[in-house]
Formats: sequence, C-alpha cells, structure tokens
Amino acid sequence: MIRIGIVDDHAIVRSGLRQFLGDEVDFRVTAEAANGRDALEIVRGGDVDVLLLDISMPDQSGVDTLAAIKARWPELPVLILSGFPETHYATTLLRQGASGYLNKECDPQEIATAIRTVALGRRYITPGVAELLADSVSGERDQLPHESLSERELQVFLRLAKGETVGTVADQMCLSVKTVSTYRSRVMDKLKLQSNSDLTYYAMKNGLIQ
Repeated sequence: MIRIGIVDDHAIVRSGLRQFLGDEVDFRVTAEAANGRDALEIVRGGDVDVLLLDISMPDQSGVDTLAAIKARWPELPVLILSGFPETHYATTLLRQGASGYLNKECDPQEIATAIRTVALGRRYITPGVAELLADSVSGERDQLPHESLSERELQVFLRLAKGETVGTVADQMCLSVKTVSTYRSRVMDKLKLQSNSDLTYYAMKNGLIQ
C-alpha cells in the first residue's frame, strides 16, 4: 500500500485526486494540506510514502516547500503536480530534488503510474520533460534567463514578482533584509530588469505566476 499526501490550495483539486486515487487498490490518501507549512507537518508525521505537491500556493510556495522537504527528508519522493507547463519549471525542480513533474491537464492514469514509479525510488520523466533535459544537455535549446537562477534566487524572484516586499520575503524565508536585497540585485542583473514591476511582468509573460 502506497500512502499518499496531497498538497494543493484548491479543495476541489484535492477532492478530485482523493476520489481518483481512492479507486486504486494499492493507494491510500493519508493526509492533505492546503499550503506549504501544513505540508511540512504532514511529512514530519511520517505517514506518507509519496507527496503530491502543487507549486502555486499561499503562505509558502511549492518551490520553497520542496527545498524545505529535501533539506530534511531527502529520500521522500515528491511528485510535482502543477498547472504550469513543463517548459517553465520541470527541469529546474527536478534538479532541486523533485521525483517527477506532471501538468494537471495530464491523463489521470499517468498520475497513478508516476506515483508507483517514484514510490520505487525512481524518477518519473514524461517524454516532454525528457526532451527538455536532453536539449539542455546538448545545448540545442536556448536557456531562458530565469533558468540560470539559483534555487534561492528563484524563490526570491517569485515572491517579489507576486508583490511581496523585501522585508516580507526576508521574514518568510528566515533571511536578513540585506541578504534578500542581495538576491534581488542578482536576479535583476541576470534577468536584465530594473524594477519589481519588471519582475512581475517577466514572471507573468513566462507563465511563472498566475
């Protein structure tokens, strides 16, 4: 029996997943959460074998949550189930420790296949993600500016793009204001942007925030 935790801020999504996964004889949904902080409590409880994690959530984003989980429980399989296209996040999150990345528009049966795969300690790579990974290795695909950001830079970038202040970001990420300001400067430099409004426009244009 594979014990599954579902983390998504939309109750209807959690309900749909719970109903679908409950029909699989080898699955049992043992926990649910609507935000990143509650997701950490789920994992801390030790009652899940695989965690389904959304990216866009209030309080603490899926990117932050993944980083926190991998820092404390590196062996736990985390399967990203996101509304964002694979091209925007998949390769970055796989490098940061995700066991797989699926778009919410995928066939439900593919989610079941992915869960069984990652529960065995393997990664689940869709053909689309495999192509992205191959292109990034061969250099055939031009890297988008935000793909050069480090994990911390990406986290700061997404928070600022959503309208959070430097002070709020510092509090949420347990960093000093000076450190966040340094990350902000690096992001601005790498993306060749001038203001927070530029960050927001870039993020929306590239589908990184909704």
